[in-house]
Amino acid sequence: MTTDPGDELVDIVDENDLVVGVVTRRQMRAEGLRHRAVFIAVQGSDGRLLVHQRSFDKDLRPGAWDIAFGGVVGTGEPYDAAAVRELSEEIGITATDLVALGGGAFAEDSYDLVARCYRVVHDGPFTFGDGEVIAAKWVNRTELRKLLDQEDVMHDSIALLLDHLDVVD
Repeated sequence: MTTDPGDELVDIVDENDLVVGVVTRRQMRAEGLRHRAVFIAVQGSDGRLLVHQRSFDKDLRPGAWDIAFGGVVGTGEPYDAAAVRELSEEIGITATDLVALGGGAFAEDSYDLVARCYRVVHDGPFTFGDGEVIAAKWVNRTELRKLLDQEDVMHDSIALLLDHLDVVD
């Protein structure tokens, strides 16, 4: 039986990342409530970055390109566990060597989050079995800048993660 992602429970947090409530993902999105998220940059051993286009079925910014994999942290779920789960779900890898890169808060339009950011080096193979990713490609620094300038992109991962990455020229 497949669970509707809108029914998933999410911790709502204050500006200090302290839990102040638990709601469904659907309610969190509808009300723009501050929640927890993880962002994981996947870089190849050659230094390129794996970017992807989000499914048009996503509840936030469908079809946008993203520099990180990840998503909403479930209620009671530790950030590190959420990062490992998201990589498994979205690209089919088991990552045990995540490097923590810090985190921060981000708010825009109808969403507000507190996130932790990670990096992992992995050359694949990748599988996109859950339908959240419709395209993916490796980019160097020049190709990344072009993508950021020309495509609809996710602003949260760029704001919180991009400065922590050293993408090869």
